[in-house]
Amino acid sequence: MTTILLAGATGLVGQHVLANALADERINSVIAPTRRPLAVHPKLTNPLVDFERLPADAEWWSVDGAICTLGTTRGKAGSDEAFHRVDHDYPLVVAGLVRARGATRFALNSALGANAGSHFLYPRTKGELEDDLVALGFASLTLVRPGLIGGKREEFRAVERISLALLGTLAPLMPRRYRINPAGTIAGTLVEAAVAGPPGWHVVEAERLSR
Repeated sequence: MTTILLAGATGLVGQHVLANALADERINSVIAPTRRPLAVHPKLTNPLVDFERLPADAEWWSVDGAICTLGTTRGKAGSDEAFHRVDHDYPLVVAGLVRARGATRFALNSALGANAGSHFLYPRTKGELEDDLVALGFASLTLVRPGLIGGKREEFRAVERISLALLGTLAPLMPRRYRINPAGTIAGTLVEAAVAGPPGWHVVEAERLSR
């Protein structure tokens, strides 16, 4: 049986990951540190944390695998620096802590076009994080790079909603790489990687996640 840690359980993809993981018979325990409480479940341990001051000595970092779906937007973060902290620094700290406690598998919800050499903030930040995760030396590292994610978010994002509507209509004409990636499909890929990811590091591109 497997114990996994999920960082980002309250986001769109994270909610799907949590539901999948709790239903997965191979997983006996899910550790999900969050800022606000989650619904109680017998398989769930839900430490309430401040991601600026994570407790490095907590015993619950000792897991078999971990999944990170942490992320925000530049607008919501308020600055380039704040965005980088949430999308790069927080995930890297989480990865370092589980790696130090013996985790062998790590799965990241990254983004289409992630590239540390990009001139644009979002793909550059995701690319830098990917490179730093590779350097940690997990036995199995899976980088999932979705494009536009399909699903119902708690917050309203006008541009994203319009894009989803357009892509939904044009999907048969679009290359698979640019079609909608359902949050549930992404979540399933992340859970499988955390439970049974193959050795080495692997990239799952958007075309493998599209409907």
